[in-house]
Amino acid sequence: MAFKMFIMEYKFFFVPFASWWAAQLLKFTINIIIKKRIDFTRLTGSGGMPSAHSAATVALAVLIAIEIGLGSVEFALALAFSLIVMYDAAGVRQSAGKQAKILNRLLYHRKGEIHLEEELKELIGHTPFEVIGGAALGFTVAFLLYL
Repeated sequence: MAFKMFIMEYKFFFVPFASWWAAQLLKFTINIIIKKRIDFTRLTGSGGMPSAHSAATVALAVLIAIEIGLGSVEFALALAFSLIVMYDAAGVRQSAGKQAKILNRLLYHRKGEIHLEEELKELIGHTPFEVIGGAALGFTVAFLLYL
């Protein structure tokens, strides 16, 4: 009973955080199924299916819509925040990942070239499908945990 009261007291923190973790666990599981190997970086890393950022921000917006209402300032802010995060994930960060991949090939896969201390991170953005998947997950987790 105490745990349920704790969750209800801090639901605006707990629900988005639970959505983020659900997305990270799904990424980890999907990676095992597809690549047939365990990669623990998928538990905390960015990029991939589904978008944890989208899941967390949409979960927060859904929870605010349920608790406070669609016409509230809080919901408007959460919705705007979610849309900005999702746009950034599928646009700017995906482009940065593609640029990192090209730079890594230029810097690391040619003999005699200058090398950085470590390769640039390539998996930092999302495809639109991964963003939508994260948003759907956040929506679902928010409803399930709220009920």
